[in-house]
Amino acid sequence: MINVTRLNGKSFALNALYIELIESFPDTTITLTNGNKYVVQEKEEEVLVLIEQFYSRIQPLGTPKNMETLNHD
Repeated sequence: MINVTRLNGKSFALNALYIELIESFPDTTITLTNGNKYVVQEKEEEVLVLIEQFYSRIQPLGTPKNMETLNHD
């Protein structure tokens, strides 16, 4: 989940796994795979950073968080 803020100032958590599209109209609009759209205060670049951090935390492909822990014998 990523935390974003509606234009009215209320924050909410959004499941980043379902984000299909992020656009700036100039307001940032996030479209989910089910067609729901959310307009948020954060800039597109900020949302992208939040998504990258989210995927880094959950490791969906099972990639080790710290590559140095791999044994290269």
